[in-house]
Amino acid sequence: MTTLFRYYDLTLDEIIEKVDKQQKRNKKRINQASLIPLDNVKRITNDFGENITRVDGEIPVDLKISNNDRFLFISYDQSKFTHGFHRYPAKFFPELPRWIIKRYSKPGDLILDPFTGSGTANIEALLNRRNSVGIDIEPFAQFVAHVKTTPINNEELIEYNEELVRTIINFHPEKISKEQLPTFPYVNNWFMKEIILELAYIKKSILELDCSTELKNFYLCCFSSIIRGVSNADDNCTRTVIRKKLNKQVYPSDALRRFVETLLLWTPKIIDFSSAIPEHYYIELQSKMDARKIEYGNNTFDLALTSPPYANAVDYPRTHQLESYWLGLVEGSLTPLKKLHVGTESVTIDQYKELHKIGIDSIDAVLQSIYNIDKRRAYICYKYLDDMRKNIIEVNRVLKPGARYIIVVGNNKIRGHVFENWKYLMEIAKDNNFEIENYFGSEIIKHFIKVPREERINTDWIVVLRKR
Repeated sequence: MTTLFRYYDLTLDEIIEKVDKQQKRNKKRINQASLIPLDNVKRITNDFGENITRVDGEIPVDLKISNNDRFLFISYDQSKFTHGFHRYPAKFFPELPRWIIKRYSKPGDLILDPFTGSGTANIEALLNRRNSVGIDIEPFAQFVAHVKTTPINNEELIEYNEELVRTIINFHPEKISKEQLPTFPYVNNWFMKEIILELAYIKKSILELDCSTELKNFYLCCFSSIIRGVSNADDNCTRTVIRKKLNKQVYPSDALRRFVETLLLWTPKIIDFSSAIPEHYYIELQSKMDARKIEYGNNTFDLALTSPPYANAVDYPRTHQLESYWLGLVEGSLTPLKKLHVGTESVTIDQYKELHKIGIDSIDAVLQSIYNIDKRRAYICYKYLDDMRKNIIEVNRVLKPGARYIIVVGNNKIRGHVFENWKYLMEIAKDNNFEIENYFGSEIIKHFIKVPREERINTDWIVVLRKR
């Protein structure tokens, strides 16, 4: 029997059919990954005539690495378990932190990610029987990471899925009161009136469920993941902007339909994750800490790994502003939150009217060159490197002697200068009780969200630091 959405000419059967097709495609990709030969490492020549090493799927723990090596890692696990929950820029592909964790730690070790983002490294640590700590000052990252790393009671999930879908099917605009509508800046520019009503109804329906907080957060994450897609904003830009030339089409009922699709797609994945995690291992997500001031004792961690922000790169609060407003994580201006971020562009003229130096000649020469062109950008770069120096000092303090800090970071272009973040961080690390064990490149073959061509990063560099 076909089930109709009460207010729209839309059937649940159509949604289920679409979800079934997507799940079949997902299974096909999983099956393809299972067919990868054991000898999955081979030398190739890229489009620029460079010799690099291609690795398909799982990265061998004993992979041979020399300084300046270049690798092309082909990931098959980006949607496995909870890894695919919610779009998040510049996040790890799971095989890389998994390889780092297996190579440089052992079961039962305690691992730190000081810029945890959406929690990929923490998920992999848990699945591989390591305890971990994640730190991030971004409220939205904290929320997504919490959902992705929290198991759900399967029976409760199935029971409330049915109740929630029934409620969504019975949508009607009159069920939303004026007090339940959002009031954040420019909401009527970002969304059609019909979509605002649908989103408000979905959120209301979730909050009124008599279920556990963990399950309610899972539903709110499903809700958050559809917000950019049903807004008037460009889906594929790091900045939340409306581009009229795109002629983006959003229709009434899209929010309801997409929410139910997402819920049905994510349900088996959270079930698989909840079933896969081993007992007696934990993740601590610290929402009150900062990567520049880590409130753990000396010599606590066995390994640290992270993919930190880049100088002048992704503006995380602005990227996720619509989701953060709808979830109630921020109110009003984003500027106070932006100022807290490593790599922030929210600086004042008093800060950048004079040249600031790091104290390392090779880095200061680059800062001077940028300063000659753009004083503000020079200060932004200095502030980024100074913040990362504070992080490197703190991570060194909390690591055990001989333990490693592995940083995955790329380059970007600032006022015509290639800003080689990874090289500068290596120099700073050497000045702060680390030795350089290895460094090698990981080619980027697909950008999760679009960035301007002149700012595009083509290679991430993996820097293996060892505490002296």
